[in-house]
Amino acid sequence: MKPPTNITGAAPGWTGSRRLLRRLRDIMAGPDSAQARLDQIATLIARELVAEVCSIYVRRAGDVLELFATEGLHPDAVRNTRLMVGEGLVGFVAAQAMPVALADAQSHPLFAYRPETGEELYSSLMGVPVLRGGRVLGVLVVQNRTQRGYTDEEVETLETTAMVLAELIAGSDILNLEDARYDAVTEALPQRLEGLALSPGLTIGTAVVQRQRVTIERMLSDDPVAEEQRVRDALTGMQGQLDEALERPEFSGTSEHRDVLETFRMFAEDRGWLRRIDEAIRSGLSAEAAVQRVQDETRVRMVQVTDSFLRERLLDFEELTDRLLRQLADGGQDASFQLPADAVLVARTLGPAELLNYEPENLKAVILEEGSANAHATIVARALGVPLVGRLEGLLSRVETGDAVLVDGENGVAYLRPGDELRSNFETAMAARSARLEVYQSLRDKASETRDQVPVSLFLNAGLLADMVRLDETGAEGIGLYRTEIPFMARASYPDVAAQTDFYARVLDEADGRPVTFRTLDIGGDKALPYLHNATEENPAMGWRATRIALDRPAMLRHQLRALIVASAGRDLAVMFPMIAQVSEFDAARRLLDIELARAAQRGEPVPATIRSGVMLEVPALAMQFENLLPRVDFLSVGSNDLVQFLFASDRGNPRMEGRYDTLSPAVLNFLRQIAEECEAHAVDLTVCGEMAGDPVAAMALIGIGFRRLSMSPANIGPVKAMIRSMSVEGMTDYPEGLLHAPHPSIRSHLRGFARDHGVEV
Repeated sequence: MKPPTNITGAAPGWTGSRRLLRRLRDIMAGPDSAQARLDQIATLIARELVAEVCSIYVRRAGDVLELFATEGLHPDAVRNTRLMVGEGLVGFVAAQAMPVALADAQSHPLFAYRPETGEELYSSLMGVPVLRGGRVLGVLVVQNRTQRGYTDEEVETLETTAMVLAELIAGSDILNLEDARYDAVTEALPQRLEGLALSPGLTIGTAVVQRQRVTIERMLSDDPVAEEQRVRDALTGMQGQLDEALERPEFSGTSEHRDVLETFRMFAEDRGWLRRIDEAIRSGLSAEAAVQRVQDETRVRMVQVTDSFLRERLLDFEELTDRLLRQLADGGQDASFQLPADAVLVARTLGPAELLNYEPENLKAVILEEGSANAHATIVARALGVPLVGRLEGLLSRVETGDAVLVDGENGVAYLRPGDELRSNFETAMAARSARLEVYQSLRDKASETRDQVPVSLFLNAGLLADMVRLDETGAEGIGLYRTEIPFMARASYPDVAAQTDFYARVLDEADGRPVTFRTLDIGGDKALPYLHNATEENPAMGWRATRIALDRPAMLRHQLRALIVASAGRDLAVMFPMIAQVSEFDAARRLLDIELARAAQRGEPVPATIRSGVMLEVPALAMQFENLLPRVDFLSVGSNDLVQFLFASDRGNPRMEGRYDTLSPAVLNFLRQIAEECEAHAVDLTVCGEMAGDPVAAMALIGIGFRRLSMSPANIGPVKAMIRSMSVEGMTDYPEGLLHAPHPSIRSHLRGFARDHGVEV
């Protein structure tokens, strides 16, 4: 429960919440109309909670909060008093989905006076949101004439009462269906939704909307001990189901995917989560209602959390409560159901284990309203080879079970109810993709060199053990960028040196002698760890992140370096430090590496056969220090994503900036050419490992200005190798010379024209 906003000291609370809930149950079971029951509930709450006023506001279409019932305010105000969500204290409760308790409400700057209510007589106010399914259905308010300091116990009681009230509002005719703000009518017309490509693939299928919430038949209980035991029994059954899922062949052995599910299973034993359920039971709710209340609170928190990692962990807890509800309702027997042979699962979001509820042979794709690249469900989808598109805004209001769906997991697009022509074109695209994949597969063992025999080394970007198998599949020469932070983000606590050592050794084992460049932790910004609490930053992308954190928390970096040294014993080790802005930062990081090497030697431990250290060039200022930097490093990798972001002062995550600046602008290419020339002069290995490297057109330009090492996602290896084998360096080196000094915002179209004219496959 969120602590209420309270500007006075707490006064003694009242008892008797169970008596209140019993009387609420009697009213709800009565024969009266919904409006009559609302009126009775308002009167009951005012009397039982020793308040002069109790008011019930219901949320209507257009984000309007309308007074539907009151005890204490003028009767004529009912259905005539309205506030917008966010307006006044009542609107604040609805907008923030959090309780408010004020001893002197009228002096608060958010107080909105409505003369028709007569509320000028009342000083104190306590309001709580009426929540159901994570949505705010209304606001429940009590007021007193005196300046009363409401206690946490009183707020808790009113929140429990509001949950019961939510069932009455949702299950009655108080709101007409056509007037509900979030029950938009599904359009029957074809629609195209753009989102985020999370797992690749193209498929045609039939929508299956994930089952609706469990219906709770019994909200209240007088036997908390029995209800708590029901929760424990349900947890045991649920954990048994998860254990069975872990035995599936896709998750056998050791992998991140198994780690994800095992971590998720551990969440089911989280004491804080269980304590909140027990507290809700002791307030008078049944086991099902208590679990539902915790789920509603979690959903509200998700809306307010912007940190991507914390949001994903809250999603894990939401799936747990959903599974626990089903287990309580029917023993979890319907946790999975028979999918049609061409099912496209449609959901708001998914927890990591939910995909295991469905038959893999029938699950063709998944489309979500939410989702992110590092979410646990995304990791599992990739393991199963299921196309996944997320961030499809308004998806659930636009699709119904049975609708035809085309899913483009390559470009992050879903087509709902496509016409015959679109469907035919999509089938052609699917066939073309299959043909292209066959061509790319045929190139796996062929040399990555241009038509004039210039070799270009292709490497993979990786962050999971499962990515390592793609080395053999793609024929890549090694791992140009191993993002070590991703396994850290999938854990609930910081892994110790032994756990890190084991993990890095497994990475090197999978590489089987091929080079691996480990980037030290690139955390901070949008990549937060739950066990490293950062203060909110106004500009996190340029704030306390990556090596800046590591140098302020040297023990963390030393432990990682120690693990890398032990794991690489007798093998080659390459360590890359990210977000370096000045030479002194590299020197400090390298000094820690030397300390750990000396420590290993002093203890007689085996050390790597060779050690190479370098930096990721993301901060433009570092390029101005090459005279001092390049003699110190063994290699340099260009992180084109951040580098271009900082060059143009353009937030790459801001949709308003999308498309405004291009990586193939003369400014970027001139800057990169200077970097390539400097590194060649100092005999420093140079790689591009951002998204630019995986774009065939951009890769062609990079080769033309002197780059010979590119690192990219596995899916891009085939297209880029096909481009390389069809181009000539000699022709490409001369072509952009004039364009690089032109005032064009981008030369992409010129490069495409060159490729077309010279038979280069882009």
